[in-house]
Amino acid sequence: MRTATPFNEEGVRGFLHRPAGQVAGGLVLAHGAGGNCEAPLLIAAADAFCAAGFAVLRIDLPFRQRRPKGPPSRHAAAEDRAGLRNAAAAMRKLVPDPVMLGGHSYGGRQATMLAAEEPEVANALLLLSYPLHPPDKPAQLRTAHFPNLRVPAVFVHGTSDPFASNAEMEAAVALIPAPTSLVSIAGAGHDLKRGSLGFSWKAVVNALIAASRHP
Repeated sequence: MRTATPFNEEGVRGFLHRPAGQVAGGLVLAHGAGGNCEAPLLIAAADAFCAAGFAVLRIDLPFRQRRPKGPPSRHAAAEDRAGLRNAAAAMRKLVPDPVMLGGHSYGGRQATMLAAEEPEVANALLLLSYPLHPPDKPAQLRTAHFPNLRVPAVFVHGTSDPFASNAEMEAAVALIPAPTSLVSIAGAGHDLKRGSLGFSWKAVVNALIAASRHP
């Protein structure tokens, strides 16, 4: 049986999921701007990867540790990236390679920015609902760092996400020189829910495992 236990070491706070058998690697997941590490999407992702043999650390970013509600400040984004760096380092002390990094929306975006600056931070990235642009503002793209991103990445995108159309995501992902894949979830919004059906994590898990093995 997989378990999640509280984790609080060296400024990294969240929950650690450990697989029942041999550990195949690790994954660090951060939440979106309005959430925390208890977000149902992060729990579902953690359960799926833990079932595949990976230890998963769901973390509260530094801005969420400072206050329980409210959005992050753009002036403190570097602190959130430092929190991701510290969480990846904590995971490396617990598991063998690969160590993968990512998260939902804002958390995933900060992971890509960190990896563009420090590619050694992770073996692969998992980006759940990357916030390509603010809703109804397609000109305000958040892709300036994409050409510098040399870590393999898996994007999971709902086709009804107001932060990007599927075509916009495809064009953005093409800017990244590292190997990438885009897993589209038909009918899902920014929370990746699709009515009461949800979606299968199998394709996402397989895609990230393949990305993590890329030389």
